[in-house]
Amino acid sequence: MNLAVKAPRRQRGNSRAAESFPQPTARPQPAALLAWYDRHRRRLPWRAAPGKRSDPYRVWLSEIMLQQTTVKAVAPYYARFLARWPDVRALAAAPLDEVLKGWAGLGYYSRARNLHACACAVVARHGGIFPSDEAALRALPGIGGYTAAAIAAIAYDAAVVPVDGNVERVIARLYAVETPLPAAKRDIGQLARGFRPQNRAGDFAQALMDLGATICTPKRPACSLCPWRGGCVAQARGEAEAFPRRTPKREGALRRGAAFVARRTDGYLLLRTRPPRGLLGGMTEVPTNAWTVDFEAADALKDAPRFSRNVSGKKDIAWRRVPGIVRHVFTHFPLELVVYAAEIPTNAQPPKGARWVALDAIAEEALPSLMRKVIAHGLGL
Repeated sequence: MNLAVKAPRRQRGNSRAAESFPQPTARPQPAALLAWYDRHRRRLPWRAAPGKRSDPYRVWLSEIMLQQTTVKAVAPYYARFLARWPDVRALAAAPLDEVLKGWAGLGYYSRARNLHACACAVVARHGGIFPSDEAALRALPGIGGYTAAAIAAIAYDAAVVPVDGNVERVIARLYAVETPLPAAKRDIGQLARGFRPQNRAGDFAQALMDLGATICTPKRPACSLCPWRGGCVAQARGEAEAFPRRTPKREGALRRGAAFVARRTDGYLLLRTRPPRGLLGGMTEVPTNAWTVDFEAADALKDAPRFSRNVSGKKDIAWRRVPGIVRHVFTHFPLELVVYAAEIPTNAQPPKGARWVALDAIAEEALPSLMRKVIAHGLGL
């Protein structure tokens, strides 16, 4: 019997690469992966116990949180979210600013806004029950192809294979896919669909994820422990770490700017809320100027917050430059901020759009990690 896996036929619009994938020496069997998963499955806060049905709300919440973030980073946020908003109706009823506060520190804050919008849509359109159909799931705010497939497979056992970064890596190595990512995504997805299981689809999807996360890792994969090692072309060639191929990323130009940490003498900090749309939309920040590639440090104080002229009889605030720079990397560009600090009298009225917040209450604000670093730097913490 010939156990070689045939590459899927090229459909109209697909690249020719799908016809020329190297053939594994043996067909990777879903049963072998499921047997491995039954022995080695990870215990995750959002994962249902063996034999139990997964809660669509918990699957969705974890998948949104896990986008571009690690399991270790997500776990405490997930626990706090679930304790505060145990179901989709509770989350939909929450004010958006409270959801943003709960999300602060996870990054990619548009996800938090979409999370809230999606909860509202599930309640309004589907009576508080996540649909099982992929198309209906994709029609919800913030749910793309992968997340829709993950919910459908894990929560409803639909015969689909969600393809995240871990699964991409597994498939790219099995077939030694030469096309670099992200161009290879379509071909990898096509190959993954060839494994579409007819039973235990949810377990199979999670098994693929676990395989990529614990065995088929980006560096030093433990190929000797892999249940599919006999069918992996990259492993047979001794090139597992070389896959998936990747097109080098173009790093955005460095942007620079200034941030202003104004502390009132009675222990209050000047904060404001960013516009609802755009980078860090709706999050809390200390005042800053625009972040640009042509920032001139000599002109930074032109954008410093202005207080009323009757503040203790002073016309100007004495801003001091805090030594050092706060560095942060966003998805599309790196950022460097110089920080200025000032002591402000207690009778100072905040500038328009800003507010005074007690230092012992700022933990409750929706401060992104960048602003936490700026405040710590400005206060010398």
